[in-house]
Amino acid sequence: MTPPSGRSRDTRQRLLEAAGEVFAERGFRDATTQEICRRADANIAAVHYHFGDKEELYRTVIQYAEERAAESAPADVAPSAPAEKRLRAHIESFLVRLFDEGHPAWLGKLMAREMSEPTPGLDVIVQEKIRGTYRRVEAIVRELVGPGASDDDVRACVLSVQGQCLFYRHCHPVLTRLFPERSFGREEVPELARHIVRFSLAGIRATGRRARKSGAG
Repeated sequence: MTPPSGRSRDTRQRLLEAAGEVFAERGFRDATTQEICRRADANIAAVHYHFGDKEELYRTVIQYAEERAAESAPADVAPSAPAEKRLRAHIESFLVRLFDEGHPAWLGKLMAREMSEPTPGLDVIVQEKIRGTYRRVEAIVRELVGPGASDDDVRACVLSVQGQCLFYRHCHPVLTRLFPERSFGREEVPELARHIVRFSLAGIRATGRRARKSGAG
């Protein structure tokens, strides 16, 4: 197959960026390929050539957004590192991604819309990204919690870790109004990460002690 030319790659990139904006503003159902093409300065045939149809374009936009987010803050810690260090790296990396202003301007809005108005694109996110992240954090938590903890215990701990990180992003408008003298953004990530790590480790270890005590009884 002949590799796409530079002009073709440029058109595809413009379509992805324009589609991200339109999907974020209008949602999948109300977005039109006509508006996307107008913003991308491309013709309808370009959508069919590069993506096939609107659904495939949307799925590609979701994948593109996730790839861009992952590039911003990889959790660069060896799998053999101690579990506590891996947990700390994951939390800081996740927070950096959540607060990173280098993403396309439409990324956060698109993800928020997908959570409130899920489309088949959410299946792509869960299957190709979120499930893998969950399994990685699950392995860390299972190592930290120790023997005796149930799958439900481990799941609750993982969701609590993730939930704390997401809280600071999704409740940011509330936090800035409750505490106008404080800042909750990219510069505060190290401080927020330290707190979430301390809080999470205390909860995970308490869960492990309770599980072992119940098992011994």
